[in-house]
Amino acid sequence: QVQLVESGGGDVQPGGSLELSCVASGFTFSHYGMHWYRQAPGKERERVAFISSRGRTWNYADDVKDRFTIARDNDKNTVYLRMHSLKPEDTAVYYCCVRGLGSVSSEYWGAGTQVTVSS
Repeated sequence: QVQLVESGGGDVQPGGSLELSCVASGFTFSHYGMHWYRQAPGKERERVAFISSRGRTWNYADDVKDRFTIARDNDKNTVYLRMHSLKPEDTAVYYCCVRGLGSVSSEYWGAGTQVTVSS
């Protein structure tokens, strides 16, 4: 059974930092790229970052480039999102996602972790 469990969210002041983690189980983690998404109240879910299966390539949404870093530890089945210089507009529920398990169209999501940036 595929499981993705996010943690690390919380309340932080503008300019602060947080590190999110997503622990995966139920599949061969090192074989799959991983995504971080976020959804703010009243807005559609948007992709924040992606990292390839071995961590050699990655990409970011334009509004988080130079502030967020995605990383993974395949020995720990964990993908991270390190967030710096946080802004109020980063407030959202953050989710990790894996696609392509068993079929091209499959996707699995965690339950999310809330990040709130406010003074």
